[in-house]
Amino acid sequence: MARDYYEVLGVSRDAGADEIQRAFRTLARRYHPDVNKDPAADDRFKEVNEAYHVLSDPSTRARYDRFGPDFRQIPQDYDDRVRVAGQGGGPRRATGGGVRFTQGFGGRGGFGGIDLDDLFEGLFSGRGTSGSTGPMPGADQEAELRLTVEEAFRGGQRHITLSSGKEYDVTVPPGVVDGQRIRLAGQGGAGGGPDAPPGDLYLVVRLESHRRYRLVGRDIHLTLPVAPWEAALGATIAVTTPGGEAKVKVPKGSSSGRKLRLRGEGMPNRKGQPGDLIAEIRIMVPTRLSHRERELWEQLAAESTFDPRKNFDSRKP
Repeated sequence: MARDYYEVLGVSRDAGADEIQRAFRTLARRYHPDVNKDPAADDRFKEVNEAYHVLSDPSTRARYDRFGPDFRQIPQDYDDRVRVAGQGGGPRRATGGGVRFTQGFGGRGGFGGIDLDDLFEGLFSGRGTSGSTGPMPGADQEAELRLTVEEAFRGGQRHITLSSGKEYDVTVPPGVVDGQRIRLAGQGGAGGGPDAPPGDLYLVVRLESHRRYRLVGRDIHLTLPVAPWEAALGATIAVTTPGGEAKVKVPKGSSSGRKLRLRGEGMPNRKGQPGDLIAEIRIMVPTRLSHRERELWEQLAAESTFDPRKNFDSRKP
């Protein structure tokens, strides 16, 4: 069964004609085949146009409100027939049923006696279907901007070429994160008519995976390799971050999995607090030992009373 037409346009059931037209114009700009190449947009455009075609005509809208999605199946003289049969009154509004409508649009062709080409010629040249005037702004468009973590951290100038062949010099703000959008004003779809403003182009940031860093919001997570003696005795270790070298203080008695936080050392944020750098300790042991190293490890094993498995199973997960 088709979606409710009011839901399709995103308006309430008591919406006025002007509100319905504004909703239609907004959705038409977004899904029209001339400005949106997504295959799914064509079906969405047809759905929006059908909803507008029904709700913009007062008599058709009244029948839709009364009979629901089956309104086309109800004869125009239904009330007269009911009165002749002596049943009195009209039917209650339909709430569903097995009726399936297959009346199509034929791409941008006609529907229900209306030529969509003519309709959109008027719409995009500023002649609305209800006598409204004004140029039709161009559609906003999107494109991906792939960056490394280091590039996103530093920001700066980037020269990009889109699949369409258009080239742009883009200023990337420091600290952009995955999914953030960079607006290029006036670089979107062309408007309808000589005085219609173009839409905007939005570059959606996509961060490439990194062998060392993992981003969670603006926090930068990394693994910190630590020698056994550094973990046992404590140490200050230099680590490489997207912003340069940082010093991490490892407390004595640290075990693998412990996380150390450096506040404000994560991704920058022009509008608020920067993220943190979070280093997770991983204790590493040598795979090859010299003769002297083996002696020292054996000596430590003989002298130490430390049992890493004592009470380990009783710890809370």
